[in-house]
Amino acid sequence: MKLTIMLVTVTLFAVPLFAASPCRAQIKTKTTDKSTAESPETDTQKKNLQVYVDLLRKDVRQQKAEIMGAVMVLSADDAAKFWPIYSEYDVELTNLNDQRVENIKEYARTYNAMTDEKADELIRKSLAYQKQRAELLARTYDRVKQAVGAISAARFAQVEHQLLLIIDLQIVSSLPIVGQGS
Repeated sequence: MKLTIMLVTVTLFAVPLFAASPCRAQIKTKTTDKSTAESPETDTQKKNLQVYVDLLRKDVRQQKAEIMGAVMVLSADDAAKFWPIYSEYDVELTNLNDQRVENIKEYARTYNAMTDEKADELIRKSLAYQKQRAELLARTYDRVKQAVGAISAARFAQVEHQLLLIIDLQIVSSLPIVGQGS
């Protein structure tokens, strides 16, 4: 069971890194879109942003729910208690991720003209997002624990944390490190 879950996780999250990574989108843009009216750099940023948004919203949420369902191994009674809590958590996480997307977009817009003030602002927003997400996970853990017990809640928290780390790695490994600015 553990090997199956690990293989599913690797397949669902690692393989898409190679198939649709922002780096590949950037390479493809530079080689195929030179005839567009926008500069290749602007077009690349737009495509990269779309990939980041896709990572946060598209298949990842569905894959997370499928993995969570496979790992949680809940009775029908416990599942009836767990999934509404998880759905509410997912809605709140999506709202938080909207903040993250806006911060990434702002980073992309200001990347070539980065100032100390803007870098500080962006990092502070990122840290605030991480704190809010950790607090949301902690609140949800408490709710799940009340509903289905500490062992199932611990399983939820561990798996959710691991999945969030994988998603974070996908995103941050594709973002360029801040430069010297203008």
